[in-house]
Amino acid sequence: MTNENNNTINEEVDIENTVNVELTDEKTVETVFEEGGTTEQTDDFPVDEKEQELQLLKGKLEEADNRYLRLQADFDNFRRRTRIDLEASQKYRAQKLITDLLPAIDNFERAMKLEADNEQTKALLQGMDMVYRSLLDALKNEGVEIIESVGKEFDPHLHQAVMQGEDENYGSNIVTDEFQKGYLLKDRVIRPAMVKVNQ
Repeated sequence: MTNENNNTINEEVDIENTVNVELTDEKTVETVFEEGGTTEQTDDFPVDEKEQELQLLKGKLEEADNRYLRLQADFDNFRRRTRIDLEASQKYRAQKLITDLLPAIDNFERAMKLEADNEQTKALLQGMDMVYRSLLDALKNEGVEIIESVGKEFDPHLHQAVMQGEDENYGSNIVTDEFQKGYLLKDRVIRPAMVKVNQ
């Protein structure tokens, strides 16, 4: 009987100890939750400071994005200008040479206006005419055109008026005479025609 009582008392003590341990564990868990969550929390700054820092970082990111977009636009503009310049240089690549040749062509034209008084002069003029035509053909192949002047309305973009006159055969502001030919290279005026304009 005494043994049974002792066993019962021992069992009660064990149960009590177990309950105490469980209660202690629960208390520990509750205490952890009440004191601000897990032990992994490492908040060094209050929420307001973090919000300000976040807004500051967002502002910096937006500024960087805008700077990137501006740089991209500048680069696109630079690439477009470079392409346009390259196309123009290809299109008008012969302009300097043509400009240098124009005085020689003018001299050919003046020389061919001379009258041939003998066979030698006539043969020389024929040879000069052949060279002159070859030069004009080469210029034409490069896109050079002669500006038409006489009988056309005066255009300040194409003509340079050096004289004015009165001629009943022409209307007002019409070119009546040409002193020096003008030339176009494709759509660019290399040299305007030197003309006389009717009043």
